[in-house]
Amino acid sequence: MKTPYYLLEEEKLEKNLKLLDYVQKQSGAKILLALKGFAFTASFPLVREYLQGCCASGLYEAKLAYQKFQKEVHTYSPAFKDDEIDEILEISNHIVFNSFEQLKKFKQKAQEKKVSIGLRINPEVSASPKEIYNPCGLYSRLGITKKNFQADELDGVDGFHFHALCEQGADELEEVLKGFEKNFGDFIKDLKWVNFGGGHHITKDGYDVEKLIKLIKDFRKKYDVEVYLEPGEAVGWQTGDLYATVLDIVENDMKIAILDTSAEAHMPDTIIMPYRSEVEGAGEAGEKRYTYRLAGNTCLAGDIMGDYSFDEPLKVGDTVIFKDQIHYTIVKNTTFNGIKLPNLAIKRKDGKIELVKKFGYEEYERRV
Repeated sequence: MKTPYYLLEEEKLEKNLKLLDYVQKQSGAKILLALKGFAFTASFPLVREYLQGCCASGLYEAKLAYQKFQKEVHTYSPAFKDDEIDEILEISNHIVFNSFEQLKKFKQKAQEKKVSIGLRINPEVSASPKEIYNPCGLYSRLGITKKNFQADELDGVDGFHFHALCEQGADELEEVLKGFEKNFGDFIKDLKWVNFGGGHHITKDGYDVEKLIKLIKDFRKKYDVEVYLEPGEAVGWQTGDLYATVLDIVENDMKIAILDTSAEAHMPDTIIMPYRSEVEGAGEAGEKRYTYRLAGNTCLAGDIMGDYSFDEPLKVGDTVIFKDQIHYTIVKNTTFNGIKLPNLAIKRKDGKIELVKKFGYEEYERRV
């Protein structure tokens, strides 16, 4: 296939899903797919065999969940719009409001549609590794703090939702739960459900799955509520790669390989997070004999993937494979500089590779 393209491997995806399903069965929790992190629709027939539905961040994600996933739809937004709320309520099972003002504004409509109502809570405890991803940081707009909590406005509220983790483990969840219970524990006993949000790195090697199960079971027993989790990255973690081609090699005190992909447009978290993507067969700069800077094919000076070394020299036409590029990539892709969106492909469990979505000029033209 022509590069660039993402290749999702069904066998690796199902391995993650089976682990998530194990957590569900052992803990009694329900796990939802967070579309903000993983929205590879061609994989939905497999994903919905294991997960209970999707969590959405607004109208369009809710519509995608309703139309393509066809199970539970849980919708949260920092603020809902008047001209979208009716459609959101029509297709959602749960709706989570970010403030008491939004609750008061839309509660009657939600009750008329028999949609379960929740509030997003800020537990004011987080160990987020980077402030840009910290939902509980200073001046955060996400969730209601203890200081701003209105206990006399809980009529009709079925659940609380919190989200305080980012690629973190069960130990961090335990600390968040302590803060959540300390600040809001008096109200949990009157609820029907609590959503522990996302950021649980359940499928990463070394994650303490048994501790997670115990935390959930103990919480459910203590408060007699249903518990939801909504991972995104943990679903798509290490399930596929981004394939690119070397277009040219230029010199400027080092060799620079220009690829037909882009960090800025196709792997934005490698710049924003930032983190370094692994490249198949490559090492750190200087580790192997031939070192190159891998760079994108846009005019942005900072469109750089990093410096990598190889056993053999790179040549024009060589394939470069960026590992683990399925989560938080296709959902963030742009057509900046008119660069082509990567195609989407799946390697089925029988080994066959299927091109499931092909992009071209039309995506760029439609968006501008």
